[in-house]
Amino acid sequence: MSTKGKRMADNSGKEENISSESYKYGAYERNKEREEENNMRKKKKMNKGLKIFLIILLVLVIIIVGLGVAGYTFVNGKIGKMQKENIDTTAVGISEETKQELKGYRNIALLGIDSRADDYGLGNRSDCMMIASINQETNGIKLISVYRDTYVYVMENGTKRLDKITHAYSYGGAQNTLKSLNEAMDLNITEFVTVNFDAVIAAVDSLGGVYIDIDESEIKYVNDYIDATSESSGVKSSHITHAGRQKLDGVQAVSYTRVRYTAGGDYKRTERMRTVVDAMLSKAKTLSISQLNNFVDTILQPDKTGQSKIRTNISTSEIWGLIPKLASFKVTESIGWPYDTKGITLDRWYGVPVTLQSNVERLHKEAFEQEDYEASDTVKEMSAAIVKKTGYSK
Repeated sequence: MSTKGKRMADNSGKEENISSESYKYGAYERNKEREEENNMRKKKKMNKGLKIFLIILLVLVIIIVGLGVAGYTFVNGKIGKMQKENIDTTAVGISEETKQELKGYRNIALLGIDSRADDYGLGNRSDCMMIASINQETNGIKLISVYRDTYVYVMENGTKRLDKITHAYSYGGAQNTLKSLNEAMDLNITEFVTVNFDAVIAAVDSLGGVYIDIDESEIKYVNDYIDATSESSGVKSSHITHAGRQKLDGVQAVSYTRVRYTAGGDYKRTERMRTVVDAMLSKAKTLSISQLNNFVDTILQPDKTGQSKIRTNISTSEIWGLIPKLASFKVTESIGWPYDTKGITLDRWYGVPVTLQSNVERLHKEAFEQEDYEASDTVKEMSAAIVKKTGYSK
């Protein structure tokens, strides 16, 4: 592909220094550093939404095995507690051409929701976005982390505008987010799972806390988020007073995962999320069946507004279809997307894909093994609009 997918570090040396001002807005690391960190973290990262979802499924498998036929009925009731949210899957921006090109892949959007209101749609951002791309022939899973500040088209009140992709959920919930992801990346996503911060708080507290090593530079930001998270969740907590390894409660752990203003930006933030959920998974493995039951019940209890902490449009029968495959699922690669960006401050800070077209073509080559992939007209037009608005063509 000639210049398609060429790394920005190869041809934009003067963009290597992103100002400290940009970090106030959670700017990405310099592109060379990003590439190095992505390479080191490949096959290790997993979004907290996916991990919590898989933890629940694994726990349910253990209960089924332990309780036999009775366990099947019992677990079916648990799955039913995940709130179902129907969307119009014909209006999520998937072209017929994309359907054909990706027919061997099941792509599921995994959304971590910054839920501060009584609604899973308007007003709430998808603070974490990942796509679990399942190769239906091999059961291999590639995890594609989409950086929240990525500058693409989103729909707001029926009007298309360039904005951060994280705002798509705020403007129109899961359906709007899927539309933005599909149109910006040439994907075929019709399914989603959302997990709000309350689910993580409840999970950590149910486990009796998790041990995390806090760095001195993180304390101020963690404490700021503790105040905000306590207020939004209604769960009381206390400030971190010292650096070092220590036990965090649910609010503290969630607050730790939200920090992105220290060195490392969004990359370090992703690592923090993985650290917390890995600690949760390790602790969950030590629980008895009765303790696992209590753990799942705690996560699936409604939040303070009476809504489920986990929502999906995947049906109960489809979830049952996933459970037998858990043992064969294998995460083969983690990808941070876009690969190449430049930071820009307009009305706020944005991460500009440089270019969107080359980033999409590289994604399809690496994630879907489409060596000669050419971006759709939709992506090409969006890419041109981004270049026109920002001036970043390489």
